[in-house]
Amino acid sequence: MPPGNGGSGVNSGWLPLDWIMLAVAAWGGLGALGILAWRRFFIVSRILFPLGALVGLVLAVLAASALGGGVETAVLAVGLPHLPMHLRLDSLAAFFLIVLGAVGAGVSLFAAGYFRRGEGTPPGLMCAQYHNFLASMAGVLLADDAYAFMVAWECMAMASFFLVTANHKSPEIRQAGFLYLLIAHLGAIAILLCFGVLQAQTGDYTFANLRAQSLPSFWATVAFLLALLGFGAKAGVLPLHVWLPEAHPAAPSPVSALMSGLMLKTALYGLLRVGFDLLHQPQGWWGVLMIALGLATALFGVVFAAVQVDMKRLLAYSSIENIGLAVAGMGLALLFRAHAMPGLAALALTATLYHVASHACFKSLLFVGTGSVLHATGERNLGRLGGLLRKMPWVGWLVLVGVFASAGLPPLSGFVAEWLLLQSFLFTPGLADAFLNMIVPIAAVAIALVAALAGYTMVKFYGVIFLGQPREETLRTAHDAGWWERAGMLWLAAGCVALGLLPTVFIRLIDPVTQQLVGAGLADQAGLYGWWLLTPVTIERASYSPPLFLFGIAAACLLVFWLVRGRYHGHLRRSPPWDCGFAWQTTRMVDTAEGFGQPIRQIFEPFFRVERTLPSPFDIKPVYRSEVSDRFWYALYLPVMRAVEFVARQVGRLQQGRIAIYLLYSFLTLLFMLLMVRR
Repeated sequence: MPPGNGGSGVNSGWLPLDWIMLAVAAWGGLGALGILAWRRFFIVSRILFPLGALVGLVLAVLAASALGGGVETAVLAVGLPHLPMHLRLDSLAAFFLIVLGAVGAGVSLFAAGYFRRGEGTPPGLMCAQYHNFLASMAGVLLADDAYAFMVAWECMAMASFFLVTANHKSPEIRQAGFLYLLIAHLGAIAILLCFGVLQAQTGDYTFANLRAQSLPSFWATVAFLLALLGFGAKAGVLPLHVWLPEAHPAAPSPVSALMSGLMLKTALYGLLRVGFDLLHQPQGWWGVLMIALGLATALFGVVFAAVQVDMKRLLAYSSIENIGLAVAGMGLALLFRAHAMPGLAALALTATLYHVASHACFKSLLFVGTGSVLHATGERNLGRLGGLLRKMPWVGWLVLVGVFASAGLPPLSGFVAEWLLLQSFLFTPGLADAFLNMIVPIAAVAIALVAALAGYTMVKFYGVIFLGQPREETLRTAHDAGWWERAGMLWLAAGCVALGLLPTVFIRLIDPVTQQLVGAGLADQAGLYGWWLLTPVTIERASYSPPLFLFGIAAACLLVFWLVRGRYHGHLRRSPPWDCGFAWQTTRMVDTAEGFGQPIRQIFEPFFRVERTLPSPFDIKPVYRSEVSDRFWYALYLPVMRAVEFVARQVGRLQQGRIAIYLLYSFLTLLFMLLMVRR
């Protein structure tokens, strides 16, 4: 069946959904061409990956044109007999497709210059898995029935698994991939059960039927909790986060960027689709649960990020923090919606969606930046890096944009998202429940703490890698990123700047989504005083002007430059910096990643499982070692793993290797079945 528009029948001509499906098919076609160009590195890196970036741009433009333009549906006559795939393009799907296409374009440009010959998987196979990964994420966003959704979801999981294990010769990488796949399938089972509850014994798994059901309170709660479990496992929500800091460092950097910047967002999309669209009668305590879970995840992620010494693990834990903030914002929107406060629900949901787009840009930028550092130095350990700004100025300055955005500093994207989220939590005294009026605003304090620790972590990340002196002699031969890599990073950095300077423009893009999900929007009020002044509710309560803030920063910098260079020119002398009277400085005197994170490790020590090796006073060469690990792994996952191994060993005793024993098992099983039938 061709696409329809809002159920008004079949339209003639090509609609945005047609073109979007063609763009998704183009990604799949590029993957197939990658198989044909199995080991032709030039074709893969210089032709197919740039074409993938172009498809991403086209997809973003097409989705933007469809945003707020009604609902389009289509039925694909593929799949199982009498079970076609239903597709739907609405404002929610269009918004996430914009993020997928725009950020995927930047990462694909970077990937065109990143991949090297002879690195793990053949280039053609890597290209196929990469573009199938993008296409399957788009399929998740377009699916309009449980069958199509689960097929696309599993394709996304398998493609990302093969990308994570690209360098499969390493046992650690294989272990990380297995852990990721295990938790991904655990989440998939929960999502499948959620759809089973939502269809309410009708046998119709289309989202249109699921949307039409009115479930009793108990079964609606069961469906919501299953969705939270299933999508939370993919998003890295506590305590299902353990795969994320293992899989992200194992994957190639462009893949890490796609997983953190985009794949985690498909899980947030799933929560929005179920919680706000398919379940149209939310309960207030659902929102409270999501707020508590999100804030716990955010605080846990940022504290662990602050003590990491591996730069990719640091960014992985930082992603857990940002996902936690998005889940908390979503929970607040659910809470407002349950209390019939659509205006404030729109504010919280706008903050959440803004954070989705912002995090996709700056975290992808940071991951591809670490990829350039890794290629230039061969090091991932922060303790062996330093002083790279002199050798890698392009990478250093572009990563600095991502660092500022991640730290929530104005006038970049991260500040707008966190500021809107704080505004949302500060308006909770309007709730009808007095207890919630007292408790929920305290969450604003937790968000402020998370934002402060995120800034602390980003200072450590950037300072240890790019500032100071090189800690290893090999760093003196480091080289800057190539032109393809620079182009991808420039595109992502431009996204961080644009989202920061033009919030009212992007809030207008978000407005159709909030209108669809909560029946209210923020665009009219936010842009009441023009594009340059953001007023989320009223100008008396709060306002923010990114252009004025940027003008103030620029004026201050120019004033300092004029005072130093103009007024006092000719009275300057160059000399070594103050060194406490010790002129022979070495890299051992530069602050290390471990030293930088020590205060956080001491303050938040109950969060960690710390193993220390203390030297003896009589050691000639004393060595101090401190290893921080996750308590959840030892308290939750390790006991389960040991129990499974025990059961497996007991079951393994049935395998005696004797045919007579196996025949006895078969005879006893047959006898048992006959007795059951006789009853």
